[in-house]
Parts: sequence; C-alpha cells; structure tokens
Amino acid sequence: MAQSDGTAGKAGDRGRALRATGQRRKAPTRGRRVLTITLCALVSAVLLGGAGLGYLYFKFNGNLKGVDINAALGQDRPKNVDNGSMDILVMGSDSRSGTNASYGKDEGGARSDTAMVVHVYKGHQKASVVSIPRDTLVTRPTCTKDGRTVPGQHRAMFNTAFEVGGPACAVKTVESMSGIRMDHFVEVDFTGFKKLIDALGGVDITTTKAINDKYSHLHLPPGKHTLNGEDALGLVRTRHGVPGGDGSDLGRIQLQQTFVKALMKQVRSVGVLSNPAKLYDIADTATKAVTTDTDLNSVTALTGLAKELGGISSDGIDMVTLPVAYDPVNPDRVLPLATQGRKVWDALRHDQDIPKAAIKGSAGDKGGTANYVK
Repeated sequence: MAQSDGTAGKAGDRGRALRATGQRRKAPTRGRRVLTITLCALVSAVLLGGAGLGYLYFKFNGNLKGVDINAALGQDRPKNVDNGSMDILVMGSDSRSGTNASYGKDEGGARSDTAMVVHVYKGHQKASVVSIPRDTLVTRPTCTKDGRTVPGQHRAMFNTAFEVGGPACAVKTVESMSGIRMDHFVEVDFTGFKKLIDALGGVDITTTKAINDKYSHLHLPPGKHTLNGEDALGLVRTRHGVPGGDGSDLGRIQLQQTFVKALMKQVRSVGVLSNPAKLYDIADTATKAVTTDTDLNSVTALTGLAKELGGISSDGIDMVTLPVAYDPVNPDRVLPLATQGRKVWDALRHDQDIPKAAIKGSAGDKGGTANYVK
C-alpha cells in the first residue's frame, strides 16, 4: 500500500493552491457523494415498527438486492473475531446511468463516492465510524468479478475497487487495508438517497454561516433549515461554498459526518411508527434503495439488526477520517499515514476507542467545515 508517515507539507500547500484555482478534476465527476452511514439504521428503524404490516414483508423482501460477499471472497479474509463487536462497510455509489444522468456523464460504471467503516462495539451501545477518502491511494488486491480475474494495482485510487470489481472487491480492499473482517455491506446510490430523505420528510440542520456552492447548487443562509432530498445531496457534496474550508473532499467528509448525526436524530424523532402510510412509504423506499450482503438481504435480517443496534444514539458515535497526507507526487490524491492508520485499525480490531493521537496532524482533520453545520 502506498503510505506515508510524514505531514502534508509543501505538497499539501500545493494541493490547496490547485484546488483554489479550480485545477483539480472537474467538479461534476468529483463532487457527487452519497452519504449512507445511516442507511442500515434507517431501514431497520422503520421496519421495527412494521410488525403489523404482515403480508407486506413479502413485498419489502422482494425490493431488496443482495450480494454474496462470502462466496465471492472465500477463505482469503481476515479472521472472524467473535467478541460481540460488528463491522459494516457502508458505501455510496456514483453511477450516472438512468435517472442519475443529471449528475454528470455516464462513464460506464459506478465508483464508490462515499465509504465508511462502521465499528459497533461489544454491547452495541456505541460505535466508531472511519471515513475513507475516495482518492486515497492504496494497493488494490487481485479480485474476481463475473468469473474473471481483475489484477491488483499499486497506487490505485480507493474508489476504483468498486468500479472494477464490484462490492466484493471493495470489501476485500478495505479488509486488506485494515486487517478487519467486514461482517456486512450496505450500498445506496444518488437516487435512493434523495428518495429516502424525501420520504422521511426532510432532515433538520442549522447552518452557522452561509453556504453558497454553484457546483452542488446549494445556497443556504445562516439559520435553521429542513433539507429535502435534493438539498441534502447538495450539502453532502459541498466543498467549494463553505467559508473557512479548504475546498477539498476531506472538508466535505466533515460535512457528511455532521449530516449523519442530524439524520439519525430525525429518524428517531419523526414519529413514523404511529403513521402507517408514512411507515409504508419509507420502508418501501428504503428497501428499494439499498443493496446489502446476502446475510442482510431480508426484512427479518434487517429487523434483527435493528434490535441489536437500537441502543446507539447519535451521541454514541465517534466519527473520524482515515489519517492521510497529500501525495507529494500528485496533490489530487492522499496517502494513508501508516503509523497513525495502524493505531485506528488496531483499536477497532481490539474493540477499543480510537485514540485521539491517531488522527492528530492528519490532513483529514483540517477541512475546516465541521463547525458550519449542526
């Protein structure tokens, strides 16, 4: 894996200068991120209240799509540690096909625009979330897709794993990076994300300063807002229009992490369980929006997961970005900080809190956007 123990230094300054003058890759192909960390929680929370729906479970089961990760990867995986914890890879795809064409040119395949490793601690009362920047340079392992071998690659962008090898290759790449076996996989695309937010009735946020981003088409004055699906997608894509930010994808991850907690609060407070029509709409939308591993590919499995994770509140989630530095060869890319990254993954592997020292000095902590939305 391409790694660095240094700081961003001149490469970071050069990267920020390039971003300020618009010389990074075109916004239409960079910016369309889908925030999916709460997808599993959203689906499960809704279905928990659906015990009275009876026969509709069959319909919702028919909505779900599953990928057999275990069969695809076989035994070439990290050891499955049975200590009561759980690790879930949650991803957003950026396919421009079909109704997603308005977000940019369809280049023939989806990449993962958002990737988060969710570690649920033993007892299932708290969780840590590690965001992996899409432009992280990694050693992508050899994968298999549709019966053909996809060769591994050194210094490959992380998000290409999903593009060339599908969900199984994305899981294998994360497991190779972290040494942690993923118990589950959840994916959603742009359209699914927007429809979920709209079905929920929007998500409440407060901006402390104005956000004006012509690339994401988001314009919000300071104050309280209820974001619909389109505006929510604009928020989690925003990197240019936030005062004090560095215009980077790393800063945008901070906005995504803030939005996650707002969405979780909304799910808990929206009161859909007392409104059968709204419950049906959200459950139908959510089960159509997600692709999961086959172990989660049923209403029963999602409901079971909800019961296990129901005690986790937004305050019980610690969110960090994988420690990275700008690549001195190409400031449009970032490199994992080897020593600090090991501290992050080792903590999760041993079901421990991520130490603050693990993310100190990381470029991922310098986006400057975390305090602009709450």
